[in-house]
Amino acid sequence: MSLPNSPRPDLQVVLDAQRALLDAARPEAVARQHARGRLTVREVIATLADADSFVEYGGLARPAVRDMTGPADGLVMGTAQVQGRAVDLVLYDYTVHGGTQSAINHIKIARMFEHAMRHRLPVICWLEGGGARTQDMLVPARGASATFVVFARLSGRVPTIGIVPSRAFAGHANLAGMCDLLIAARDSAIGMAGPPLVEAAMGIRLTPEEIGPVDAHVQSGVVDLLADDDAHAIELAKRYLAYFGPAAPPGEAPDPEPLRQLVPENPRRAYDVKKVIAHIADLDSVLELKPSYGKSVVTSLVRFAGRAVGIVANQPMHLGGAIDSAASVKAARFVQICDAYDIPLLLLCDTPGLMVGPEAEKTGLVRHSGRLLSAIANATTPMMTVVLRKAYGLGYYVMGSQPLEPAVLLAWPSAEYGGMGLGGAVNILHKAELAAFTDPAARAKRHAELTDELKREHAAVEAAGKFIYDNVIDPADTREMLLRTLRTLAPAAARSERKRVIEPF
Repeated sequence: MSLPNSPRPDLQVVLDAQRALLDAARPEAVARQHARGRLTVREVIATLADADSFVEYGGLARPAVRDMTGPADGLVMGTAQVQGRAVDLVLYDYTVHGGTQSAINHIKIARMFEHAMRHRLPVICWLEGGGARTQDMLVPARGASATFVVFARLSGRVPTIGIVPSRAFAGHANLAGMCDLLIAARDSAIGMAGPPLVEAAMGIRLTPEEIGPVDAHVQSGVVDLLADDDAHAIELAKRYLAYFGPAAPPGEAPDPEPLRQLVPENPRRAYDVKKVIAHIADLDSVLELKPSYGKSVVTSLVRFAGRAVGIVANQPMHLGGAIDSAASVKAARFVQICDAYDIPLLLLCDTPGLMVGPEAEKTGLVRHSGRLLSAIANATTPMMTVVLRKAYGLGYYVMGSQPLEPAVLLAWPSAEYGGMGLGGAVNILHKAELAAFTDPAARAKRHAELTDELKREHAAVEAAGKFIYDNVIDPADTREMLLRTLRTLAPAAARSERKRVIEPF
């Protein structure tokens, strides 16, 4: 018999079961997680989600294996608000059987992904664990899990963010590889198979960090953002997600004056295009993705007076801004993300063209450069182009040229236009004249004269005279011209169907 005002026995059972899920009921597990330098999943939710907004789904689920215990069966999930925006959260709990995937938590997570699809909610995944739970292999067959198929079908429908705080192998890595954005901690490891399977298949005993160290995934472009720790990873996820919501309040404008001097007068001298981005976007609004991969192109999410814009910019500091296979793959996927969610694009062009030579061809540049052009040509989100300096050949064609119909095509006074590098064009156009020189110094002098002449003919104002550009502007006016253009571009209409799939890579 219950005392007055005390819960009925059936309610007490529920309250006890709910309390058992919380960190306060599991001090030893919490201590082990903290000893690893990691937050518990409950602490992650408290840091990530707005206060009192989390609604848990499947918290009382238990392992399918008889006599096995584990709060929420190692997967905490539900709906929440993140900075005022509704999201679905799925977090593998490393303190429960190493965060492994089980028969029951596969059913759980598939339910959450289906929920995200139906209600068009972004998904944030906390991916920490070692793949399938071995004990669950003994559970009677229930059919193959729908987890990965349902998650793949979210592509292009809702933003998906993956966070790998330490180790993510097998199924966890598979989910990580399908996320729009993947954030990983500096000491993390990711692999399609963990140490036991690698040893069984290859006869080699390796640690998780030897199989898939995070540095390798950063260099290969798998990881988009590298985080210092759990808290930093959560901060980055929040920053990324904010670009896919309503416009923010107008940000502070940068000083435009340095733009007049950023491009060197000597066309052989490099400059950092990231400084251009910093002086045209709202202050403190730039989030660069994959900074260590495909370095000849910079891909960044920014804001202009609070409105999200995606920037694809050639980087003269690497390969002189030539577009290689890695840069093509990186930029193509970024364009797909922006297009899928109707984020306007800004292309900052300074490229001598596509990368050339046998080594470049070995990387599949023929296909990868085509992939970039296909992504941009088929994008329907508004596009703007600013030619900063070199606009040569197919590189320029891809980077927002007239045939791609940008909303506006602007150029700086330093812009140079040509079907190819002007020095190379001189070699072809004046081959016979140059071959007639027997004195190398005299030949070089004449080559320089002819190149200068061609440069004058292809200078920014001359090209504008042929209507190659819509206008040539003072670099200091760039932000204002782009803002005026953005104001003429109506926000995309609300969508009920997916616009496009985003390729995993």
